[in-house]
Amino acid sequence: MSHAPFSSVTPPEFQIALIGGGPRGAGVLERLAANLPELWTTDARIVIHVIDPHPAGPGRIWRYAQSPLLKLNSMAADVTMFTDESSTIDGPVRPGPSLIEWAGLVNAGEIAIPRVDPRLRHEIENLSPASFPTRRLQSLYLSWFYADAVGLFPETVEVVAHRASAIETVDEGRAHRIRLDDGVSITADIVLYSLGHTGADAEPEHAGLIDFARRRELFYLPPAFTADADTRPIGPGQRVIVRGMGLAAVDLTVLLTEGRGGRFDRGGDGVLRYTASGHEPRLYFGSRRGVPYHSKISSTLVGERPEARYFTPAIARSLEKSLNALDLSVDVWPLIAKDMLWGYYRELFTGHPDRVEASWDSFVQAFDRLDPRALLLAAPNTDVTNSTPRGHAVPSFADDERIEHDAQAFVDLVEGTVAYADDRLFLPELDRPLGGALVADRGELQELVRDYIRTDVSLRTLPEHSATLGLFIALLTSLFTLSDIIDSPKWTAQSRVRDIHGWWLGYFSFIASGPPAHRLEELVALSEAGIVEFLGAGIWVEADETSGIFRAGSATTPVTVTASALVDARLPETAISRSDNELLRSLVASGAGLEEIVTDGAYSASTGRLSVRQLDTRLLGSSGSHSSRQYAIGPYTNSPFVGAFSRPRTNAISFRENDKVARAILARLAELADDGADQRRSALRAR
Repeated sequence: MSHAPFSSVTPPEFQIALIGGGPRGAGVLERLAANLPELWTTDARIVIHVIDPHPAGPGRIWRYAQSPLLKLNSMAADVTMFTDESSTIDGPVRPGPSLIEWAGLVNAGEIAIPRVDPRLRHEIENLSPASFPTRRLQSLYLSWFYADAVGLFPETVEVVAHRASAIETVDEGRAHRIRLDDGVSITADIVLYSLGHTGADAEPEHAGLIDFARRRELFYLPPAFTADADTRPIGPGQRVIVRGMGLAAVDLTVLLTEGRGGRFDRGGDGVLRYTASGHEPRLYFGSRRGVPYHSKISSTLVGERPEARYFTPAIARSLEKSLNALDLSVDVWPLIAKDMLWGYYRELFTGHPDRVEASWDSFVQAFDRLDPRALLLAAPNTDVTNSTPRGHAVPSFADDERIEHDAQAFVDLVEGTVAYADDRLFLPELDRPLGGALVADRGELQELVRDYIRTDVSLRTLPEHSATLGLFIALLTSLFTLSDIIDSPKWTAQSRVRDIHGWWLGYFSFIASGPPAHRLEELVALSEAGIVEFLGAGIWVEADETSGIFRAGSATTPVTVTASALVDARLPETAISRSDNELLRSLVASGAGLEEIVTDGAYSASTGRLSVRQLDTRLLGSSGSHSSRQYAIGPYTNSPFVGAFSRPRTNAISFRENDKVARAILARLAELADDGADQRRSALRAR
């Protein structure tokens, strides 16, 4: 592409608006800078407007102004914002420091950061690869990354940060006018929405609980970003039912205990204990599984690194090509499950031969013959009708005699070759550790859950249990492979809603995105101190109008509890038509954006997400056509869900998508520049 210079004419100027300046927006900005030399060869100027009420780089979730107690659930060595040699992208790879490497450069004086308080300075100086950094430290890294990306642009590109919220975009034909809540309006040739996680108006159940709490003068916190919620009305000693035991519940616990002056100390016996401040409430925890997310893994591989065997990219492409319709739970999930077990047992047998009683080759010969579907059901004394992931329909093959035979064969294989019970992994037990247990005694239930948590921490941190890392690697590899076919039109509508946007991400998070091990140790210490009580699996909650109180119980125990406060500790469901983001709602209301509706004749439903073209993330409007100037990325779109940052050398999906959309924006901007040049030539000839 070439452009004839016009020496007597001021170079034209083009405007790009990045609405959302958090890590994803910053990642796209870096990719725009990296791809600019190849895709932008005109002398036209570019102004990039970064619009976010929070600091560009960290955004809202990772902003500096939050509790110093809140942490990432990733180790410092596992966080990067930079592409590397593993990245399969069309644009140039631009390596850079991971979080731990960045901290080393800060300590060496090679990277300058703003003055920080002694607590954060101490963290930077003592950060290790296995440390779980605070969100404030991550905020500094993301701020530096954003500034580094801005510094890549030539003088012909200006980056302008607007500390405001975009509330409306108006299509004016040749450009879009963006109205900000501070009264400023911006005209942009191209708009990228990178809004990150958004909240939503209350669903009917939550609206009813809000009304009940208001009428009865109780406290209720609906699904929200727990770290941002105002929990000051919760008083010392107040009884609080917490529904959910994921990362939002961990944040809540930290803020209501250590955040209120409590203290954790490790005794000479190595046991962590909690000393209360007297300002803590009483927390009653329950969830569908009745246990917290699995601990983050800190062990390292000892044996042979597991490679995909049953769900490889080639197998995924073959399934997509050969099947008339794709159902994740039937066609793909059994293959992922078999790869998970393959990854786990490969590390156990090749890395810890002293813990098994057979050779890896003999195990593989037997394992290869098993039907993958059988492994979803295989566990000692497990009812196969109750052994699938939460929210997942019971497989139609549960009563197949051959499947049941292979399920028992797998149980026999593991029990006959794996020496220790703690090393025996069965997927139903992994997903539902409390199973169908019924515990009448309140104290017995507490010890049951505490023992489970202690064992889980050991299995995911001690060197001899590195097989859990093999499991994690296999699951992560499957996630990447699945992303390659996730935009296939062959997925059934029900599978897209029920599976892809349903139980699958929850299952992945439960296994792979849990809290640091020390947070689970703290939860045990809080339980032993009487601050936390576990309610069990299958939690139910009701608003008792007669007594004017919240009541809760579970399927694990007949014991019920009452409380004057209830917290739904999870993020709101994605539903752009009910989003609390005014801009998203206006996109749908104006027809510029469209909430995705999936249908295949037999089933029709909304995914709650914004429809984009997977090729380049352009918006799909209500007219049925894709916008030529508006793009969107993030968890509120129907693109594959990916994190804003990633582990180094994993060919991160987010980096691939950032590069894809950056190149699409620059290519489209170049087309607009060509069109403008043609118009100017025509105008000169007409004179």
